[in-house]
This record gives sequence, structure tokens and C-alpha cells, in this order.
Amino acid sequence: MFNRILVATDGSPLSKKAVASAIALAAQHGAELVAFTVVPKYPQSYLDGAMTFAPEDVGRIEKQWAERAQAALAAIGERARAGGVKVKTAMVSSDRVAESIIAAAGKHRSDLIVMASHGRKGLKRLLLGSETQHVLTHSALPVLVLR
Repeated sequence: MFNRILVATDGSPLSKKAVASAIALAAQHGAELVAFTVVPKYPQSYLDGAMTFAPEDVGRIEKQWAERAQAALAAIGERARAGGVKVKTAMVSSDRVAESIIAAAGKHRSDLIVMASHGRKGLKRLLLGSETQHVLTHSALPVLVLR
């Protein structure tokens, strides 16, 4: 039924559960897995006049985040291959998480997007937004949301 499944992960415990489910689903369908993550850009300042960091510090921090993300993707790759699943990994640096997930699914010709939802409600959801909700409402592909 599915040939290529994109699983979006942020490294949280909840997204690790989504990764495990995506690996199992890919194995069941004989599908290829694309493990994908978005590394955020470091905020330069939140308010005018707020403390800003030197460009080299920002670069160092973003590099650390990217290295951690690469290590997490490598671990997912090893786990998928151990389960007999063909896997690719991909990472982008962007502040537009949902749009990046949708674009990656299209770029990798995915049939399904798998991701977790933290299930925030009320004011927390309003203030923090919902990347999962954005993917659900803007993706032309089916989206499997796990909690």
C-alpha cells in the first residue's frame, strides 16, 4: 500500500514512539523510510534592544544542533536497517517546520507522513502553535498522527 513513508522527528520521547511505529509500518508494507528532521535557526533576538549573540556563537550553537540531529537520524537509520527497512535520512535548517515537512515529503515522493502530536490544548496550543495541525491541514498526502 505504501512505497515510501516520511517520518518527521524532533528527537522528543513522543516522536521516538512515532519513529518506532513508522519503522514497523514500513517493514509491514515493504516500504522505504525517510527519517526527516528540521533543525531550527537560532533566534537572533526576541525584542528590539534584546541581547544578541555574536555570529560565531550563533553558528556554533546551530552547528551543535545540526550535529545532534544528524546523530539522532543515524540512530534511526541503524534501527530501521536492523528491522530490514531500507532508509534514507534528511535534515534541513528552517524556522518553518510544517512547510519543511510537507516539502520534504514531496521531494522524496512519499506516500505517507508519520509524525507525533504533543496534544497541547487551549492557551498552550494557541501560543505554541501546532506544526502537526499545520501539516494535517496543508498536506495533500495522508498524515498518520501518533500520540
